[in-house]
Amino acid sequence: MSHQDFLAQHTALTRRYFLQAGVLGLATAPLLASAVANAGEDPAAPPKHVKPDKGGAKLEPYFTPSEDFRDVSRGKPQPHSLPDEKKREVGLTRETWQLEVFSDPDKPAKLLKPMTKAKGTALDFASLLKLGETHAVRFPKVMTCLNLGCPLGMGIWEGVPLREVIWLTQPKDNLRRVFYYGYHNDDPQQMFRSSLPIGRVLEDPADLPPVILCYKLNGEWLDSERGGPVRLVVPEAYGFKSIKWLTHLVLTNLAHANDTYAEQNNDVDSPLKTFAATLVAPTTAKANEPLAVSGYAQVGMAGLAKVQVSLESNATPRPEQDPWFTTAPWVDAELLPVPKQWPVLGNGQVPPATLGFDAAGVPQSWPMRLTKAHWAIVLPGVAAGEYSLRCRTIDLQGHAQPLPRPFQKSGHAAIESIVVKVTA
Repeated sequence: MSHQDFLAQHTALTRRYFLQAGVLGLATAPLLASAVANAGEDPAAPPKHVKPDKGGAKLEPYFTPSEDFRDVSRGKPQPHSLPDEKKREVGLTRETWQLEVFSDPDKPAKLLKPMTKAKGTALDFASLLKLGETHAVRFPKVMTCLNLGCPLGMGIWEGVPLREVIWLTQPKDNLRRVFYYGYHNDDPQQMFRSSLPIGRVLEDPADLPPVILCYKLNGEWLDSERGGPVRLVVPEAYGFKSIKWLTHLVLTNLAHANDTYAEQNNDVDSPLKTFAATLVAPTTAKANEPLAVSGYAQVGMAGLAKVQVSLESNATPRPEQDPWFTTAPWVDAELLPVPKQWPVLGNGQVPPATLGFDAAGVPQSWPMRLTKAHWAIVLPGVAAGEYSLRCRTIDLQGHAQPLPRPFQKSGHAAIESIVVKVTA
């Protein structure tokens, strides 16, 4: 699905609103039609009537092509930028990759069969694929940075549940957590580490997919920029838990998280939040003409019940004790339906046995948790003046964004606000 196709969905939805309202032919529908027509004029600039890209969010297919993911990789140089010869030398190719799994020397867990390069027992890529013949899983997930206000991209991630590899070490006792890290230029100062409680690895609560050693994205081998040949993917977590260029798993009796992000004043136990943002929104309009607005929602652990939009005059001061805009004039937007095609995927089809989809490749629920959804609305025209346009989500528990976790260090959930100037 191209940018034009995505906007065309919004145009069709807008037309339905106008038909229902009996006002088809007014100015709002051409706004989105114009955005469709102009989407390809200048790849470096957003289409007309499309909100400028403030944080990486952009019009894109439901599943993101690998090359279109936003990148926040660490490392100097970034490991994916290394020459091919260096990648082969340090194990960043499928032919040379190896994973070591061993006990933490400081807080040891009891393992009967650690997997190390020194003993010739480290896991190689062929052995991982062999495990995948009977254990591979695939699931959709949006990848999001804890401290950014937009998803980096969404795909179907495929790999072997991490627990299958941990069981190969025959753990016996004193195992409370696993921490892990990837290749970072053989420089201890550049090592980026994350961790998980062992309980989350060994079983999957709340109908979550398993934590996986991932080697495919959207049916293709995971490329180096996306963390290949193998990365960890934690379904419900922000991106810092899904370590790229994975090389080491350390099984430990440590009782607490030792993530690098924890040392940088972040909440490392925060799962994905639910929030909404705009993609197509006017910043200027004529008085009494309807306003077309559309956008996306990240569907976090709490799920998504609805998206709401408000248009509020700036001439009236807001209540001082309402930081989360609970008294704004919210109205429900429409969630766009399941896409008719999945063009980024091979043959336009969801791979068989993808978690969250039925045998025909249709989502078992909509919108799906841990993914994204698109929405649109047509607001009635207003008098001339300056207004604030906002959007928010309501999760399946009835919490309105930014609740239930409004704090930035546990992930973005702030309510976006856009100034709209309406002229006579």
